[in-house]
Amino acid sequence: VEKNLKLEEKITMLQQQNEELRARIEQNTVLTRQLSEENANLQEYVEKEVEEKKKLSRTNEELLWKLQEGDAVSPVKLPPAPSTPFYRCSSGNSSPAKVRTLRR
Repeated sequence: VEKNLKLEEKITMLQQQNEELRARIEQNTVLTRQLSEENANLQEYVEKEVEEKKKLSRTNEELLWKLQEGDAVSPVKLPPAPSTPFYRCSSGNSSPAKVRTLRR
């Protein structure tokens, strides 16, 4: 009888541990699902950023080419604009960057 009581206590203890482990597994599954979704969203964001960077790079190359072609074609250089605006870099750099404006 004493042995049966000890075994029943052990069974009860093991069942409680089993329930706790199942709850932890469920929590981990939910967390894993959330992290997977966040990871997918971040990958999508990075892909969009990469595409935007490529697009800006192509635009920059095109503008540089047009600028070089414009200098090669026109023998007369335009005087600089009367007031050259200053802009802050979007990278958070506190020093102003001088921007040339082109006339068409």
